[in-house]
Amino acid sequence: MKKMSLVLLVMVIAATAGVAYAQDHAYVGASKCKMCHKVQFASWEQTVHAKALDAAKGSTDPAYDAATCTACHATNNDEAMAGVQCESCHGPGADYKKMSIMKDGEKAAANGLIIPSQDTCNGCHKDDGHSKTVDKAAELNNTAAMHEFKNPPGE
Repeated sequence: MKKMSLVLLVMVIAATAGVAYAQDHAYVGASKCKMCHKVQFASWEQTVHAKALDAAKGSTDPAYDAATCTACHATNNDEAMAGVQCESCHGPGADYKKMSIMKDGEKAAANGLIIPSQDTCNGCHKDDGHSKTVDKAAELNNTAAMHEFKNPPGE
């Protein structure tokens, strides 16, 4: 019985540590990403994702409600980080923004960089009467929604 309790305790600690680690990364905002990713930033700036908070605020059906709308229409659920910025899809960047880390994919991932997957898109794009589902693979060349890529997927 003691052995089982010890195993359970270790599992709870490990799970808690994983959640704490995920929350340790801080958001820096798209203006910091722009310093190295100028082309991607300029491309993103023209997208519907960049203008998502403005679109939500201009909506009358449903009417804008910060408590619910910012979850998808603002980065980190924060009106000060308007729109679906880089970190909405790539994860909080404070710990991977350094060039020495970004140049090493494994280091970048270990420091919070996320390579977006279909699940990333599904976090907001739901077939729920308000938003529609999207097929990430089919949207990769949709520059009205996504930015230009430094290293296009599949290359």
